[in-house]
Amino acid sequence: MNDNLLKIGEIVAAQGIKGEVKVYPDSDFPERFTKKGLRYLRAKDGQDIREIELLQGRIVPGKNLYILTFSGINDRNAAEDLRGYEVLVDSADLPQLAQDEYHVSQLLDLEVYNQQDGNSLGKVVDIIFAGQDILEVKPIQGANYLIPFVKEIVPVVDLVNKKIEINPPKGLLEITKNNYSQ
Repeated sequence: MNDNLLKIGEIVAAQGIKGEVKVYPDSDFPERFTKKGLRYLRAKDGQDIREIELLQGRIVPGKNLYILTFSGINDRNAAEDLRGYEVLVDSADLPQLAQDEYHVSQLLDLEVYNQQDGNSLGKVVDIIFAGQDILEVKPIQGANYLIPFVKEIVPVVDLVNKKIEINPPKGLLEITKNNYSQ
């Protein structure tokens, strides 16, 4: 079952005294946090996974946080006990995407190639959400690259062949690698 679950956020704090929790999202789909239904919680140690019913959720205006209410979590102490837990959904429950949109899980582990010389830069190990999505690419050795995930720089995402092609502007690879490794 663990392989079929997808992390969508992490509980970072309790909210108020009635059992609500604050969640930092790892998903661009608000309905994952606002639509009632079955979710899963994974403990900090990664061992304990349990089903839980999402009763309601709302976004905190101006912040990248959601306030969620789960069934059976009725006071601040119970909410505090969930700090650090990951919020998960069944990976088969993927929202429909427009053309040129991707789920994070589809991009992880894809090989990244530089179109200018055909060389592999490494594999995507993370997507960083910083106002604009950034691919974190781990080479075989050395510091990771940070590649802005925009069409002009990342013109090819080939899910069938499990690869991404980038066309980096002059200096991008040197700047991201040097700044990130410090």
